[in-house]
Amino acid sequence: MNTEEVAKRVVELVRKQAWYDALDTLYDKDIVSVEARTQDGSSPETRGKENVRGKIDWWVNAMEVHSFKAGEPFVAHDRFVVQYDADVTDKGSKKRFQLSEVGVYTVKNGKIVREEFLPRV
Repeated sequence: MNTEEVAKRVVELVRKQAWYDALDTLYDKDIVSVEARTQDGSSPETRGKENVRGKIDWWVNAMEVHSFKAGEPFVAHDRFVVQYDADVTDKGSKKRFQLSEVGVYTVKNGKIVREEFLPRV
């Protein structure tokens, strides 16, 4: 797949909240995933497909998703950007909130090798 095809497939899968399908089919085994910040002050960088699977596990177990929107991707060369908007409730605190961020992705050999999430401030 080229970058545009990967980008369109990411959007298709995350709109269905098919996080694991996206990871299993579109991500490189050595993926680097970077969050803007972490809750516990640990490194915002996660390396490797199985460790990213752990991030997905955390999200699925910690958040009740009321709505999740993914915009159409912006694509150029080996990179693409997608805006995400979500309405969620933290299952632990029962606090409901909205989040908005963009994911910036890099593709090599038809697989996502890097993703970085930048929140709206």
